Formats: sequence, C-alpha cells, structure tokens
Amino acid sequence: MAEAIHVEGPISGTDKRLSFETGKLAQQSQGAVVGRIGETVVLVTANAAKGVREGIDFFPLTVDIEERMYAAGKIPGSFFRREGRPSDSAILTCRLIDRPLRPSFADGYRNETQVVGTILGADLINPHDVIAINAASAALMISGIPFEGPLGAVRIAYSVEGRWVPHATYQEGDASTFELVVAGRQVGEDIAIMMVEAGGTEHAWTYYEAGAPKVTEAVIAQGLEAAKTWIAESIALQRELVALAGVREPIPWTPQHDYGPDVYARVEEVGTELLARAQRIADKSERNTATDEATAAIVAQLAPESEGREHEVRAAIRSLTKKIVRKRIVEDGVRIDGRGPRDIRPLAAEAGLVATAHGSGLFQRGETQVLNITTLGMPRMEQMLDTIGIDESKRYMHHYNMPPFANGETGRVGSPKRREIGHGLLAERALLPVIPGPDDFPYTLRLVSEVLSSNGSTSMGSVCASTLSLMDAGVPIKSPVAGIAMGLVYAEGRYLTLTDILGAEDAFGDMDFKVAGTADFVTALQLDTKIDGLPAEVLGQALQQARDARLQILDVMRKAISEPRPSVAPTAPKIISFQIPIDKIGEVIGPKGKVINTLQQETGADIAVDDDGRVGTVTIGARDGNAVEEARRRINLILDPPKAELGATYLGRVVNVTKFGAFVNILPGRDGLLHISKIGGGKRIERVEDVLNLGDEVEVRVDDIDPQGKVSLSLASEPPAAQEPARGGSDNGRVEVSFEDLFEDELERDLGDLGPADVGSSASSDGGRDQGERRGPRRGPRRGGGRR
Repeated sequence: MAEAIHVEGPISGTDKRLSFETGKLAQQSQGAVVGRIGETVVLVTANAAKGVREGIDFFPLTVDIEERMYAAGKIPGSFFRREGRPSDSAILTCRLIDRPLRPSFADGYRNETQVVGTILGADLINPHDVIAINAASAALMISGIPFEGPLGAVRIAYSVEGRWVPHATYQEGDASTFELVVAGRQVGEDIAIMMVEAGGTEHAWTYYEAGAPKVTEAVIAQGLEAAKTWIAESIALQRELVALAGVREPIPWTPQHDYGPDVYARVEEVGTELLARAQRIADKSERNTATDEATAAIVAQLAPESEGREHEVRAAIRSLTKKIVRKRIVEDGVRIDGRGPRDIRPLAAEAGLVATAHGSGLFQRGETQVLNITTLGMPRMEQMLDTIGIDESKRYMHHYNMPPFANGETGRVGSPKRREIGHGLLAERALLPVIPGPDDFPYTLRLVSEVLSSNGSTSMGSVCASTLSLMDAGVPIKSPVAGIAMGLVYAEGRYLTLTDILGAEDAFGDMDFKVAGTADFVTALQLDTKIDGLPAEVLGQALQQARDARLQILDVMRKAISEPRPSVAPTAPKIISFQIPIDKIGEVIGPKGKVINTLQQETGADIAVDDDGRVGTVTIGARDGNAVEEARRRINLILDPPKAELGATYLGRVVNVTKFGAFVNILPGRDGLLHISKIGGGKRIERVEDVLNLGDEVEVRVDDIDPQGKVSLSLASEPPAAQEPARGGSDNGRVEVSFEDLFEDELERDLGDLGPADVGSSASSDGGRDQGERRGPRRGPRRGGGRR
C-alpha cells in the first residue's frame, strides 16, 4: 500500500491543527485529498471528463457531499438502514463548496467536472463543511484540472465576549451569537473574499440581553478582515502539499468561446441602439419582450453573413446587453428600471390573508412577491434529524417553493431542488435568533414561502413575508426581521453598490450580497463575488447601504402589523407546557400509557410528556382551550391527588382486574382495591370477571386506608363489615389494619409461596407457624408496611 504524503500546520489562536494528505486513498482519482481537523476526516476527490459535451454552453460542475452515518458511529434510521437522499445540511455544504469553486476555473473551460466529498469521520466536535471546502481546493490543485486556486475557508464564531473564534466547534458555535463561513483566494499580498455564509445562533437574543455585544455591520466587516488570516494559513498548507506531491499531468482541454471577435464586432455595430432602448424599459415582462424583439431583428439582419453561426450571434447579443447595462449604471448612475443606485422599488406588506391558516403574510417589492404561511403544531411534530451532526431535532422549519409561473414560464413542479432548499435555509437562519424558545412558546413552527412572482431576491422577500406571517400567527418573536439584496458593479476602476437588485442586475453584476436583520443587529448574510478582491471600504459602504434599506422595509412592515397578535388564531391549537417532578412521569403516563391515553380520549387533548434527565415537561394541546384546561386539571390531580375519606362512598371505574380483586379508580390519581371476597354479595366467586369487567362503573365504599395510603374498598350496596381486631395495637382508639397482609395469605393459598418474609419476623403470638422461619429473609420491605 502506498505511503501517504502528509502536511499539517497549526491553526493560529487555537490548539487545533489542519492537515492534508494524498496518495494513499482513491489512487485512481485525478485528485484525492484527505482533510482533517481533530477526528473529523473528509475525503474529497476531483475528476474531469476528457472532452466537452457537444452543444454545451455552460460549465457543468457538480459537487456532491456523501454524509456516511458510520462516520459518527450511527446506523441510518431509515427503513432500509442505508443513506438515501442528501440531507439539508449536506445540500447546504455542496452549495458552500460550489460557490467559491465555480468562478475559479480557467476561462473557457467546460469539461464536465465532479467534486465528491465523503465524510469518513465525524467527531461531533469539529464541523466537516469547512474542511471539505479546503480539501476540495487541494484536490483540484493536484488533479491537473485547470483550476486557478488554491482557495481557503474558515468558520469563525463571535463569542459573547466580542472575540472571533477560528474554526469554531459545534459547541463554540452554540455558545456564540453569530457564525461566519468565509472563503477566499490570494491575490497579490491580500486575500480576496469570494464567498460568505453567515447567521445568528439560536440563543443570540438571550446572549444579547445578558450584555453580549451585538453583531452590527461594523462587526461583520471586522470579522471578514479577521478571517483572512486563517484563509491564508490554509492556502499556504495547500501549496506545501502541492510542492511535495506534485501535480498530475494537465488534462487536455480546449477553451470554448461562445462567439468569435468578428461576430461580436458586427453585433455591436448593428445592435447597440436596439438593445440599449430595450434595457431602458422598467417593467420586466415588457423589457424581456423588447429584448427578444431586438435579438430577433439583429439575428435576421446578420443572417446572410453568419450562416451556421446563429448561436454565436445570440451569445454575442447577451454579452453586449451586459456591457450596455453595466456602462449605464457606472457612467450615468441609472439602472435598468430607471432607479438610482440606492433606490428601493415600491414596497407593500399585508398580514392575515388566509383565514384558515394559523398565520399568513404577503410581501411585495417591485415585481417580487412572496406569500408566507405559518403553521403551529405540537412539540411532537418537530422534525427528527438523522445526520452526522449534533442536532437530533428541529422545532422551527422554513420551506421555500418557487414554481415556474413565478417567472411566467412553464416547467417541472415537484420536489425541491438545491436552490429551493438553500433559499429556504437562508430565510430560516435569518429568523432563528428571534424565534422564541420552547419554554416561552411550546409550539413546533413550520413556515412555507410561496414565491408568486420573481424579479430579484425572493429569499429576502421570504424573510419579510415570514416576519409578517409569524406576527399574524401570534408568535412572540423578539423583533421583526427584514432582508434586502445588494449588488455591485465594477467597471472603469469604479465600484458602485446597488440596493435592491433586479434579477438581470444579479446576472450582469459582480456581487450578490444579501443581508437580513432587525433594526439593531444582523441576523444573516450571504455574499458571492465574481471579481478578485473587494476593498474593505467598499464592503463597509455596502453593509451600511443595506442597513438603510432594511430600516426602510421594516417601517413598511410595521404599518401592516406592528407587533405579534396577543394570542394564536382560533384555527391553531392551544398549547400549554409545564414542568413536573421526574418521579411523577410514570404516574402521568401510567402502565403501558393507560393513564395518558385515557386522558387524551376523555378530554380530546393531545398530551406529550418528555424529560431532560432532571425534570419532566408536560405539553398539552387542543383546538379547544377548555379541553386543554381540563387535561391540565386532571394531571394536577394526579400530581397531587385528593384524599379518600374513610367510610365515604364513591362512583368509581374498574381500571384493572387481577386474580384477587379489582382495582377501582375513585378519585383522580387514587385507586382502591375491591377484594374478590367482597364482590360476590356474601357468596364465594371463582373469577372477578364473573361480576366485574374492565371499564365497569361501580359504587364502592372506603373501608380502610392504611398508613401508606392504600385504600381498601367494598361494594356500597353491602353492609359495612365489622372491624377486625388490631394485630399491633391502636392509635387513639382507631384500629389500623394493612389489608395487603390479609391478601398475602389468600394469594399464598391460591398461588403458593410468594417469597421470603422479613428478616426479623417473629413467630405469631399464639405459637402458630413462624413466618420468618418458614419463608426466610425478604428481599425488601413490605409494600403495605407492618401492623401497629
């Protein structure tokens, strides 16, 4: 077996080490690197096809992440006990890798390329996603594929003390207020930021209330600068690996050009004015129609001289359109729809659209329109996670749908694609810091964003619609959250930041920059750049410009609904949650769930009992609030049952039938034993079932209550039995008899010897049989106690 080529280096500011190795695993792969931090190990391979598929006009890069459950010592929980479709976290990791890699290949390279990351080890301390980004870059560097790397990546967490923690563990992330995943490459002496994915943590609001510094735009800018240190360390380590392992022979490839320079020159000559006129139309649909007409006219005019090259003409038209749009923005400060760089399209917000929904909100910004629906459920409806991470469940979910009609097109409608999953998770992350915890709001929450019309940043539209929907549902969110998409155009040496970009501006620009947050702090951030380097002052200006827009959107949203509704909707379940002693959980549930099932059947409420090892939590939910209160009343009676009165009669229900009698529930949480000898009306019966069955109602009288609270019953229709003389004395004239002692004799008669008696048991006073001598020592005390 071949020896691995191994490099490793320290991660500054920590006691961790990052390592790469190659040459031992996946030897037939064009590039294969194992990355490691701690005991988390990721194998990443990179391979490319030898040629270009005919007719392809894009770069076919595929990134896959294989989360193997064995990595965390788990067996998959599915029916087949095998990994199936990728989890949401795996899809998000694929996108994290794809976004910085895609623009880093040689211009014109279009061979099909596949990067596969297989998680071999997961120590449940160090996340694998950032390791996979670094290992993917290293694998491409040694593969011979025309990759213009290396890239480096780091996750940094902002601690409650206001310090950025590099390569944060799961636990450090949970204890922080904000996490940034940053990827970049070296340009000259500086690190060019290429990708950012960031969000606040679940407990961020709690930490802020406790005095932790809030994550503002300035803090994020500082974090991006700080990240460059650890990105540079990864890049240096990858170069060390390349120096030791070398690079495979470069794969043969031919640059693919969409059009020739002669075609572009002719398109520019005849089509500039036509396309410029079309790009001045503000309405998307009308602009697209005008662009199509201009394209058709140019193609028709150039047809005689470009026979067989129509695809080049169309590609040149797209390129010219991009140049026209960018030039007008930079030189004239005028955008496609006539707005200035800082202008936001018309805004509209509405809450409470769908009467049957628990909460609904509609948000519109220009031609982008998103409807969000909130559904509230019992805690047991939370999503169970079968992953190699540390999270086992999720009570707050956000799902995103964008059907083809949102763009006025036809297409496939069905299961969500990677884009939909990624956008949904971004909106989910933006709202996570303001979602109330289960102690304050014991519901499971599912939000669904339906994109009804799309022209720029539907994900940020989903954030705004979600806030409206949550407040309409009566969810006590900590603060409203809004989001905005920013763009950037770099031309002629000038940077121009755009607020509220259109879809076309996203395609033609150099940066896609989405920011969500409250009026006071940022909750989520996503950034992708297509240029080498982004000056700190430009980034700072873009962040501040985004904040100004966010505050403007929040003002519009407050006019639609200023605060959460005081209560949940009539259509939503009413849920309460309270704690109980852990040793009382068994009494609430009952044997085989008998008690809790009876409570649910009789009250109509849904009851769940859980515990954290120290205290139990009971959650009760129902559409009818009266059912919730009745279930709580009955559970409280179980926890603190009323006392039965000696000699009183009760109408009870048979809850258990045994060979020696029937147990009858006479009060909530209070059962008594009706012995078989007291059932037959003075006659001996062979079986309890001959007279009583489970569920029968019977009127009984309390004959005795022993010192342990055990209740002995008789039929109320029978005269009271004479009190037996005391076996062990009296207390103020009252004789107390443990009826279980009497039952033991009868059980022994019917069933035989039941086991040894007390160690210190003495012979009976009349010289009869010596129970202690006959039975030997007991294993434990009598259940009913001794006689007095």
